[in-house]
Amino acid sequence: MKKILPKLIQNDKWLEPYSETIIKRIKEADKKEKEITGDKSLMDFASGHLYFGLHKTNDGWVIREWAPNATFIYLIGTFNNWQEEKEYTFLPLENGVWELKLQDNALHHEDLYALSIHWAINYGKRIPAWATRVVQDSNTHIFNAQVWAPENPYQWKNPNFRRENEPALIYEGHIGMAGEEERVHTYNEFREKMLPRIKANGYNTIQLMAIPEHPYYGSFGYHISSFFAPSSRFGTPDELKQLIDEAHEMGIGVIMDLVHSHAVKNELEGLGNYDGTRFQFFHDGAKGDHPAWDSYCFNYGKNQVLHFLLSNIKYWLDEFKFDGYRFDGVTSMLYFDHGLEKAFTNYDDYFNDGVDHEATSYFRMANKLMKQVNPNSLSIAEDMSGMPGLAVPIEDGGLGFDYRMAMGVPDFWIKMIKEKTDDEWDVGEIFYQLTSKRLDEKVVSYAESHDQALVGDKTIVFRLIDKEMYFSMRKDQANLKVDRGIALHKMIRLATASTAGGAYLNFMGNEFGHPEWIDFPREGNNWSYKNARRIWSISEDSDLKFHWLYDFDKEMIQLLNENKLLTVPSVDLVLGNKPDKVLAFHRGLFLFVFNFSPNKSFTDYGIPLGAGKYKVVLNTDSGQFGGNDLVDEEINYYTMPSAGITSQHYLKMYLPARTALVLKKIDIPKVK
Repeated sequence: MKKILPKLIQNDKWLEPYSETIIKRIKEADKKEKEITGDKSLMDFASGHLYFGLHKTNDGWVIREWAPNATFIYLIGTFNNWQEEKEYTFLPLENGVWELKLQDNALHHEDLYALSIHWAINYGKRIPAWATRVVQDSNTHIFNAQVWAPENPYQWKNPNFRRENEPALIYEGHIGMAGEEERVHTYNEFREKMLPRIKANGYNTIQLMAIPEHPYYGSFGYHISSFFAPSSRFGTPDELKQLIDEAHEMGIGVIMDLVHSHAVKNELEGLGNYDGTRFQFFHDGAKGDHPAWDSYCFNYGKNQVLHFLLSNIKYWLDEFKFDGYRFDGVTSMLYFDHGLEKAFTNYDDYFNDGVDHEATSYFRMANKLMKQVNPNSLSIAEDMSGMPGLAVPIEDGGLGFDYRMAMGVPDFWIKMIKEKTDDEWDVGEIFYQLTSKRLDEKVVSYAESHDQALVGDKTIVFRLIDKEMYFSMRKDQANLKVDRGIALHKMIRLATASTAGGAYLNFMGNEFGHPEWIDFPREGNNWSYKNARRIWSISEDSDLKFHWLYDFDKEMIQLLNENKLLTVPSVDLVLGNKPDKVLAFHRGLFLFVFNFSPNKSFTDYGIPLGAGKYKVVLNTDSGQFGGNDLVDEEINYYTMPSAGITSQHYLKMYLPARTALVLKKIDIPKVK
């Protein structure tokens, strides 16, 4: 009897030689899920945040922590002058769990607290692993947990919000650097100032970075210490809830950067050496030490660690009503060598002994859990390896992500701008690179994200315009280099967005060519906030050229959103003329035409199509976007036969150099 293969393999015959490995991976995940859940669901299992940590009860307070190597644990804080006292001594339960119950008046809202954990040969102050509120003293810079039990907790106005599944037009943002002032900005400021801006610009999903608490601001939120505590440097938990609630009221979903790939090494603030052992949450020895990130790697084979991480997923979805996650560092988790300095060139690289099946099991359970908690939740994998099946449904044999990040796209644009002259740009290569993906997976396409905006790298606009950004961005300052940069900036983003494999992402400020890189306060810049902010005013200044890019991005995103263009699966090549550098493709009713030539404009350029009538709906050469208004946008364009009525039709248009046009096909009324 022939074995029925998972749909993942049925859809790709080249995976058949690896079917045994893939099926083994599936069975191991199912076995681990059964082991940790028993007769319960993953949603029931992933409720550790309701048991562990500090909770107000009808009788007072209870706090529980898992510390299997501990010999004594004391609760210390402002309520007992940070001293170990008998009445604040935890009692050991089973399986390394410790518990302390206190009377109602023992703790109060905003009290500071921590744990004093003793083990055989030493002891240390620790912030509870399950703490949901952590604050830093402005004078001593010491972090402590804080009791968060306001008399009037936040009441949700939109508790049943469900984001639209597609398309996901994602605005990647960072709370602290979202304002213009040289300081850390807040949840409230983002809610008041950024939400209306994002809504007006047409984006329907916000991806927030750096939400869980992290000791070092400059880590961009990727060295997490407290996985259940929203960063207090931006405000209170209730203020974060209000931000999300009001985004939902606008119809905007909010997802979070989820960092389960590693954790900060800090012991006082984080999970490092939490109960006196390195191996409580992490692998021991070299396997638990990330060589590139100076951080610890979680042990995904350990049931208590799975309980911690899966509960963390459910916590943010339930308690803060986030709409999903972008999983950071997926490549690092999938491979024992973390994918460092490795080129993934064939299927052998994805199915060998170097793949961590404990991590693949975790991903299957994580994505399954997300859909149990919120069927409309969004799951995105940040993976540069291209592992087949990553963004394939679990029931089809995949790992269950909704999307993978198209990380090769920004790298491609960097290579084009950096290494090739304008005359060397190949429209065939451009189309191939932008549309090349696995047929059974959806991707988040992007021209640039926060990665390309950080110090040490360059944004697209900086690569195109360089120092002229500082001297020639007034409208009364003619500059050919700036003109070229503005034209290509629009074309690159339109080409990337219009071919996106289901979703498109932009990092805040990049849409209008923000002139500064991102550099967080650090010793090397004298702890300056100068470049850890976004200067929105230049995008709205009618005397500057930035607003041309800003206005274009707004029109582009709204076109994609209102017409649900990215839900059309097929991007059909119409023309790829390499000598002319003209590219044309269809997506649904829309025709996209690009003339990448730096110096050749074409009159009556023929684009081979079926009979039809078209209307220009977006034009990068429009004067409102800094163009020359050389294309007539008011008239309708008709295809014309080359000979008889049954011959090949051509849409003939004027195509200025370095210009892109979007035309919509309009039905021609039938003659009665």
